[in-house]
Amino acid sequence: MEILDRGDAYAQLAIQGPKAEAVLQQLTPVDLSAIRYYRFSRGKVEGVESLISRTGYTGEDGFEIYFPPDAAPEIWDTLLQVGAPFEITPAGLAARNTLRLEMAYSLYGHEIDQTTTPWEANLAWIVKLDKDDFIGKEALERLKKVGPDRKLVGFEMIDRGIARDHYPVWIEGKQASEVTSGSPAPSLGKHVGLAYLPIGYAEIDQLLEVEVRGKRIQAKVVSTPFYKK
Repeated sequence: MEILDRGDAYAQLAIQGPKAEAVLQQLTPVDLSAIRYYRFSRGKVEGVESLISRTGYTGEDGFEIYFPPDAAPEIWDTLLQVGAPFEITPAGLAARNTLRLEMAYSLYGHEIDQTTTPWEANLAWIVKLDKDDFIGKEALERLKKVGPDRKLVGFEMIDRGIARDHYPVWIEGKQASEVTSGSPAPSLGKHVGLAYLPIGYAEIDQLLEVEVRGKRIQAKVVSTPFYKK
């Protein structure tokens, strides 16, 4: 078997939002309404053979399209032209990340990594222990039986201040953890974040403090997702 890294053979553009289908449909003969969430199809976008995936990490409907890099400038320009009546707006990864956080979606390297279990990261819904044997099944069964000693929670700032990634989190005068993701939430007009707390403190309305540039700022645990449609 030979495994090839073909990352350089593709460019990707993501069109996200409630009007994404209406915008992209103008560039492709593929029936986008027939593509279910987390499914994909192949077809031409602006005459270029592409993979069209109904995916994204923003909490909204949308598509990610993959095609040869040399076609990217033309497809980008055309998308902005046909999307103008829909008020399409270019956005970078930092802007998209605020939408991801508003939905409390976990991001690898932030909320999840090789040391994280699904039970503490609120991801038990994607673990199917009734399936046939798979790598890690025995360990996951054991962890489920024992139960987590910490849990991922969402919090919003009470006092003025922005919780940023890796800022220390304090409870009752002791450092309990650190912020895994934190930023302003543009859709809500609030500052929010995610962090792991000891299981005994991972309750709604639990007060905590986030250390912002050496000063502890008050916050509280709230339900997630922060943004509710």
